[in-house]
Amino acid sequence: MFHLPRIATPTNPLRLAVFISGSGSGMTALLRHQEKSDCAHTTTVVISNIGGVAGLASAQAHGVRAEVIEHRGQPGNNNDDRRQAHEEVIHARLVELEIEAVILSGYMRILTPWFIERWEGRLINIHPSLLPGFPGAHAHRDVLTAGAELSGCTVHFVDTGTDSGKIIAQREVAVHFDDTEESLSQRVKQVEHILYPEVIDAFSSGNLPL
Repeated sequence: MFHLPRIATPTNPLRLAVFISGSGSGMTALLRHQEKSDCAHTTTVVISNIGGVAGLASAQAHGVRAEVIEHRGQPGNNNDDRRQAHEEVIHARLVELEIEAVILSGYMRILTPWFIERWEGRLINIHPSLLPGFPGAHAHRDVLTAGAELSGCTVHFVDTGTDSGKIIAQREVAVHFDDTEESLSQRVKQVEHILYPEVIDAFSSGNLPL
């Protein structure tokens, strides 16, 4: 059921969990924003599904709890069972830590309907394209293959589809004629690191233009 979090304040900030799978550059931008601004949210825990990634060390360097909950080795008779078993462990930890919203930041797992049902409305993601165009894991490649002149990023609520949840905000980036996936990715990340904290500010303080 779609259920927005409470309206938070700087003195009683929303408790966030940030999910990562790699370098955590967007997570680090969010942590820096939280350190420098009087915002209505705080990162209580960073969770990675992969051990040893750079984002875990970055979170710890900012004084934030960083935990690994591996997706590999979970019990179950098939992949769907194992995915849900992994998310059940995560969900139990979120409840234990009194998490109020989940921020996906380079989390390279497709969440199950079981998890989304429990967090819908309190679960947001940033995607490196102008949705609904170019969803999925290879957005930059697909943008360049299509010869698009504009790309960018989209912050959206997560639903059970692939990058199909309600769009919250977007920011455009021009595609250059000589762009590679890496160069386009780096330019898009620059605007992601500005847009995502801005949206989370509005999300936490009840000011989203819904």
